[in-house]
Amino acid sequence: QVQLVESGGGLVQAGGSLRLSCAISGRTLSSNTMGWFRQAPGKSREFVGAINWSGDSTYYAGSVKGRFTISRDNAKNTLYLQMNSLKPEDTAVYYCAARVVLITPPRNFGSWGQGTQVTVSS
Repeated sequence: QVQLVESGGGLVQAGGSLRLSCAISGRTLSSNTMGWFRQAPGKSREFVGAINWSGDSTYYAGSVKGRFTISRDNAKNTLYLQMNSLKPEDTAVYYCAARVVLITPPRNFGSWGQGTQVTVSS
């Protein structure tokens, strides 16, 4: 079982930046594509982006492409989400996902973290 703990959320003004981190522990599989999802109030959880194990392939939702960047440091067992040019519509709880399968829409078939709140003010 993989345990995930997100951090780095907070309140930021529109146009600002935040960097989320996801600390990974437990039984991990080297082949896993990991990623981020988010859930806004009253909405279902949606895919944000994913990255393969080696870090050389990334995938993004259209709404964040060009603004968000996913990276991972396997030596530190940490997944990151750099968010730039934030918009009020990016406000949501952001979740780290342990095993993302890139179907349509992408889904997580592994563990979830507890989530971290990101609030973007206008």
